[in-house]
Formats: sequence, structure tokens, C-alpha cells
Amino acid sequence: MTSPFGPLVIIANPRAGQGKVARHLPAIERTLTSAGLEYRIVRTTHPGHATEIARNALDRGDRYLVAAGGDGTVHEVLNGMLEDGGAVTHDAVLGVVAAGSGCDLVRSLGLPGDASQASRHLIGDTVRRLDVGKVTFTADGEEVTRYFANIAEAGLGAAVVARTGALPRSLGAAKYFCGFWLTLPTFHAAVVRLDADGTSFEWRAHNVVVANCQFYGGGMRISPTSQPDDGLLDVLAMVGPKTDAFTMLPKIYKGTHVPHRDIAEARARTIRVDANPPLPIEADGEMLGTTPATFDVVPNAIRVKV
Repeated sequence: MTSPFGPLVIIANPRAGQGKVARHLPAIERTLTSAGLEYRIVRTTHPGHATEIARNALDRGDRYLVAAGGDGTVHEVLNGMLEDGGAVTHDAVLGVVAAGSGCDLVRSLGLPGDASQASRHLIGDTVRRLDVGKVTFTADGEEVTRYFANIAEAGLGAAVVARTGALPRSLGAAKYFCGFWLTLPTFHAAVVRLDADGTSFEWRAHNVVVANCQFYGGGMRISPTSQPDDGLLDVLAMVGPKTDAFTMLPKIYKGTHVPHRDIAEARARTIRVDANPPLPIEADGEMLGTTPATFDVVPNAIRVKV
């Protein structure tokens, strides 16, 4: 027996969450086996590998791809399922088993953060269509395009992600906070020019958040009104002092930090961001490149198993 979407291809990052994914794979297998589902597990071995696996699986006719790991694994699998502004194949389904050190996407989708419970959601035929974000940015002097399911940033948040990535995995959940405190003192705001569906703004800002979903950074509800199926991206430009990133932290976890005089908000289908000096960009916790960048929403781009 198999699922309504065909055999499952479990794309697993065994190193995610300090090896948590590898430890949870037997429980995931037991759940799928007891449900009588056909599946195979493909383990990633290097950055970008999950994208290659996803694209190869679609090329060979597989249609049910499951990202087992954190937001970075989901990001890579998603980029294997999309190209040229749309889905590689419109009958594909993305499953998510949150088992990494950080998986904020599932919070917006109402999926469990526990791998064993999440694997039960792979059974059945319930799906939800989601928008995705498409970001075109600068990397090594060239224009590059990537897709993101959750949230992208230009500025301080991206600089923190870059610094966090260089810290020891042994820090676990404390990595982000260590990266934040190491980055904050030396980070400087930039003059940011932003266009949201033809309406232009200019501020001195230290961070620009472009959100498809609500949560990032291990549970911070940075964009509390975002809906990943409304055909729009939400923008929050942090135009106050960079110390706001610290003083607002308790409210950001609760999602009560907006409205705020130091946060400029917009909602649009296309957002263009330029900055002087250029700002680093991350999406779904993955470092990408720098501004200038254009963020577009791709409506109803993917089906997600819920």
C-alpha cells in the first residue's frame, strides 16, 4: 500500500539538530511501516544536497517528498521543487517532519514540532496550498534566485544568521542568542530604499523582514498577521535604533511588538530592497547574498501535507 500521492521520499539531514534527525529516523520508519506506506530514505551529505535529491526524485516520477530536518532542510527541498517562478510539477506534495535545531515553519502550519508526532501527519490525503516567496539577490557579482517558505531578512537578522552558522553546534538552542550578542555591537544601520507594489519608502534601517509565515528564530512571532495563503508578503522595516532588536525581544516572542513607531509595515506582492551600504540577506535561516534584492510572492505554489 502507498499514500494517495505515491511512495514517500524521506529527504533527511542526519546532522540536523545535533544528530536529532538521525535518532528519530527509526521512529519515523515505524510509523510509516505500521501504516503500510511505501517509502525510502535518502540522507543528505553536503549543503545543497537536499535540493539535488528533490529534483532527481521529481524527474524519476516521485511526487511525495518529505523534508526531515530543520528549516534549512525544508528550504533546500523546496528549491528542488520550484523553478522559473513556479512548481516543477503541480501534482507534487511536500511533507515536513520537524526534527532539526530550528523548524519555525511548522508553527504557522499547526504541525507538531516533535518528529514522532509529525510523522503521523504524513498519513492520509489532507493537504494545504501555500504561497512561497521568491527572492532575487546579488551573490559574487551575479544575480541569483532562490525560493523560501517562511521568512527572509535583509540586515541585522541576516548578519546574526551568518555569525551563528560559524558557532559550535554544541551550543544547541543558545547558538542564535550567542550569534546575536556577538553581531549587535559591530553592526551598523544602512540607508534603505524600499518599493512595495509601486509605493516607495526610504529610511535608515537596521533590518527588513519579508514574511510569508509568522515565526522565526526558534519561536519568535515576528510577523503575527502573516498568512501563507493570502497571495501577499508582509514587510517589517526596523527603522529605530538597533537596540530595539533587544528591547523588543519579549514582545516579539508573543507577537505583540506591532504596531510600533519604530517598525514600518507594508504588505505587497513585490518588494524591492536596495541599501547603502549593501545588506546581507538570509531566507529560512540560510545565508544567500546581499542587496539589491527583489522579493516576489508565488501564489499557491506548493501543496503541503498537513
